[in-house]
Amino acid sequence: MDMADGAEDGWLVPKLQHRVRDANTLVASLQRTQDRVADVITSFAGSLQFVYLHSIWFGIWILFNIGLIGASLEFDRFPFGLLTMIVSLEAIFLSTFVMVSQNRQALRAEVRNRLDFEANLRSEVWATHIGAKLGIDADHVEAVVRKVIEQAQANESGPSSAS
Repeated sequence: MDMADGAEDGWLVPKLQHRVRDANTLVASLQRTQDRVADVITSFAGSLQFVYLHSIWFGIWILFNIGLIGASLEFDRFPFGLLTMIVSLEAIFLSTFVMVSQNRQALRAEVRNRLDFEANLRSEVWATHIGAKLGIDADHVEAVVRKVIEQAQANESGPSSAS
């Protein structure tokens, strides 16, 4: 099977003809340090460890400041104005990091869409050229493709509209 490309080199296709780009590699090349930091922070903020850490932190803060651990340790009396300010600042920063990460996800999706389009276009061009070399009627094939697509779309929407 290795000889499918005419050379016994461990590759099924010639190395220089492989022009399909990897979306993950392309996105990683566009990523800056600040983007990676935002992704790490957002990933941690979306974890249960984040919830547990904050539950423990808020619990300890409240216990200190209602005097259960010792009146001399109170530094933020009820209604916990300092805690409220810290949590508000954290919410501002976390929402910013989430928006940065969402922008990164949108960029990833856009890169994948472009590469998918490029791969589909390549396939279309190759199939057209191969079909022409084999003497296949492209108009007939296109008519068959349209019918198959129509049937597939009808099958997708058929059962849900019948209920």
